[in-house]
Amino acid sequence: MFGPFRGTSPLSGGLLCLPQSTAPTRELINPCPYNRKIPFRLSAPQKARQRKRLRAVDTVIAVVDNALRKQGNTLKEVERWKVEMPREEEMRPKDKYTVFDRKEKRYRKGIHSE
Repeated sequence: MFGPFRGTSPLSGGLLCLPQSTAPTRELINPCPYNRKIPFRLSAPQKARQRKRLRAVDTVIAVVDNALRKQGNTLKEVERWKVEMPREEEMRPKDKYTVFDRKEKRYRKGIHSE
């Protein structure tokens, strides 16, 4: 797609840390052991935004449940969500900031990585 909103992949190039020497070499040698633009850990502001998103989901579920209760109705999916899914306060940090990924070595992947 052309224009100002064309699809780009900013994570596909560049280094997180710069090379020590600027001498040109024929082969690409990575002087940085962690050649990723995404750091290993979440920063404190990223964690705060994630907690805010989780609390927003809890608020939506509570609002929908209250609205249905006022009408005298219930929804099976909302009731199941309330039983199975923990609220943000009840979640362990491992569950807040990582997701399951069967391709990862320890089966957990940070929420900020792709």
